[in-house]
Order: sequence, then structure tokens, then C-alpha cells
Amino acid sequence: MRRIVALPLALVAVITLHSTPVGAQDKTARGTVTAMAGDSLTIKAADGDMKFSVDASTKVVARGAGTQAGRAAAAGQSGPSLSSVVKVGQAVEVTFSGTGGAMHATQIRAVPSATGGASAGGAKMQTASGTVNSVSLTSITIGGGAGGGAKFTRTFAIDASTNVVARGAGTAAAAAGGRTAITDLVANGDRVSISYTASGGMNHASEIRVTGKAAMKK
Repeated sequence: MRRIVALPLALVAVITLHSTPVGAQDKTARGTVTAMAGDSLTIKAADGDMKFSVDASTKVVARGAGTQAGRAAAAGQSGPSLSSVVKVGQAVEVTFSGTGGAMHATQIRAVPSATGGASAGGAKMQTASGTVNSVSLTSITIGGGAGGGAKFTRTFAIDASTNVVARGAGTAAAAAGGRTAITDLVANGDRVSISYTASGGMNHASEIRVTGKAAMKK
């Protein structure tokens, strides 16, 4: 099952943090990748074409990055290149700093839709956060407070298209030759944020982002 990890570019070491904090001067833009070079990425956004510079400090969060990290490690390289994990035509969200002709991408994240309002299949993307009650290779159940003292429990289906963003994903992927299971990255008691679509009475998890690990038992 393919999972996603955060990767720096330009063949440097894989990091294990799932994202980079967004600073006060950082902005985000969504669009479709139209061109890539060794030091730049261009997307077609709602307001037109946007070109960003990329370097070794740029991080990439994309499905299949763990596999590419494993291949790069097997080849004696310190990390994969941008073109091996992001493709022309792919929808991405770019976190960047600067304006005009001096925009630098600090993070490039693969997303289901370039518009941000719906999944690729047209269903509305929703978000739910809570604590993991159970997790398997095919589903995850979370629970938490729903306001007014009420509690909720919700189950989401998982498949090969589900992305997982978690601390330590890069290390786990490299150790496993680029392939990891969700149960290696997400555990009962973890705090997660799940992006999902609902159809036919079923909730399908598009992305599972671990926001806090369960406390270690003494």
C-alpha cells in the first residue's frame, strides 16, 4: 500500500517530519503542474501561471515518495529528485514565500484537486479530527467530542489511494524498501486529521495526517 512522506529535493536526506510550519510571510497556492526544471516548478492556478524556485530546502509531500526514497537509498543516493515524485498534470498545493518573480516553494504537497473544493471524482472533500480508536489495513475509526458534551465515533475506509502523512514515515519507508503499511505509522491513541469524501453511506479517507502521537505507557 503506497503512503506519502515529506521529502526534501535535490537528492538530500529524507526528513521524518510530515510538514514544515507555515510562517507569517508564507502563502499557499493550488494548481496543476505544467512544467518542472531542476530549480523550478510552474503551476496553472486560478489566477494564472505561477512559477516557483525550488532547492534543497523545499519539501515534497506526495504519494509514492516512500518508494522513491527506498530506490534512491538502494542506488546510494541521499534522496529522490522532484521529477520522480511530482508529475506534470498533477494537482498540488504549494506553500511559498516572496512575490512576483521571486517566489520560493518551501513545500509542495500533492492534493486530490487543484481547486481544493472537491475530490477528483467530484465529491465534496470534508475534514474530521479525533483520536484513533482502531486502525487496520482497510479502515480507521476515530472518536472525540462533538460539542455540548456529546461524543462521536466515525469509521473511514482505507485503500491504495489513501495518503498518510506521519512523523517517521521517511525512516520507516527507507527501512522497508519504500513500502510501509498504515499500521506501521498510525496507532491507537494517536490524534489525526482525516480528509475524506462521503458517498453511498461510506466515508473514504483520502488523507490521514497524524497531528499528535499517543503518550507512551510507562
